[in-house]
Amino acid sequence: MITVGKMKDVTSPSNPLVKGIKALSLKKNRDREGVFLAEGQKLVADALESGWDVKTLVYAKSLLDDEHQRPRIENLAATVRARGGDILTVNEKILSSITRRDNPQMVVAVIGQRTRQAEEIAPEANHVWIALDRVRDPGNLGTIIRTADALGAKGIILVGETTDPFGLEAVRATMGSLFHVPLIQASVPQFQSLAMRWRDVHNGQVVGTHLKGAVDHRSIDYSCGPQLLLMGNEQQGLGDDLVRCCDQLALIAMSGSADSLNLAVATGIMVFEARRHAL
Repeated sequence: MITVGKMKDVTSPSNPLVKGIKALSLKKNRDREGVFLAEGQKLVADALESGWDVKTLVYAKSLLDDEHQRPRIENLAATVRARGGDILTVNEKILSSITRRDNPQMVVAVIGQRTRQAEEIAPEANHVWIALDRVRDPGNLGTIIRTADALGAKGIILVGETTDPFGLEAVRATMGSLFHVPLIQASVPQFQSLAMRWRDVHNGQVVGTHLKGAVDHRSIDYSCGPQLLLMGNEQQGLGDDLVRCCDQLALIAMSGSADSLNLAVATGIMVFEARRHAL
């Protein structure tokens, strides 16, 4: 039986449906419902194209007055409804209250979260994965997800207490790459078990970045099986329990006066170098 979602015009910010969507600004509510918010037609189209579950599509009625925008939003809405999602048409004031922005995107979607388990990872010889130790900044995380997508990394493992990859700021920063890069959330013990399997079962290596790294990151042989690149917390670097998981500790070579790099930039450098050997 084909399921078709409902369609409703909402005019009041106090409508229970709107209140429920606004409540998703809090992580506890996102986790309880298993959903998150994404803004913009591109992100919604990427989610649909990648097979993610768009539960509710919210868009400004004013889009229907634009002859260029109308066909696009109608196609999005038709796809969402055909897959069982609901449609809400609203005014821009309501969209601003949902996104907490004065100039909101005219399209917002409620999408089902999707993560994988560490036990599901089965890397092949030329695969590169990224692991992030307690990443705190949502902009950094979103940029890393986007970078991983661009450079062909196979997925990202979030170790320990990290910022929420499904928070609005992180989702914005991914520019749609969230829907293409697998995410795994793991405790430190789970990661330690994964690191052992990475070496013993998959014949790969774990490379951690560290300010006291013993090896120039450019001198490492990244062609010896699947690579797991472990990046430290923005302020504290890698914890000692994760340092012990590493086969090699790398120091990113720098020739200028700066003594450190932004986490997203450092991750991009490491992934590029590892992928360069794998190609």
